[in-house]
Amino acid sequence: QVQLKESGGGSVQAGGSLKLSCAASNSHYDNYCMGWFREGPGKEREGVASIDADGTATYADSVKGRFTISKHNAGKTLYLEMHNLNPDDTAMYYCAARSGVCSSLPHLPLYPYKGQGTQVSVSA
Repeated sequence: QVQLKESGGGSVQAGGSLKLSCAASNSHYDNYCMGWFREGPGKEREGVASIDADGTATYADSVKGRFTISKHNAGKTLYLEMHNLNPDDTAMYYCAARSGVCSSLPHLPLYPYKGQGTQVSVSA
């Protein structure tokens, strides 16, 4: 059983930065895809970024150039570094994981392993 726990959310002003973390309970993530998706107020869930076991990262167009996904400690900790935040980034951010290669970003909310989320609020 894989358990994921996010942290690092908060409230910032537009232009600010936050770094989200996701701690994973399993001990072997060598062949896992991990990623982040978000759900904003009144919006559909959106895949934000994913990273394959080999380190290949994929980003949604809406965050490309502003967000960076990375992992540490053999994948047991996943990060999402966010810069130049704007109010459209306000959402609950979730960590997700699945065994195997990453599928397209819209599938991230369907991954079998997900955390409880961490709230990011950006004011104008």
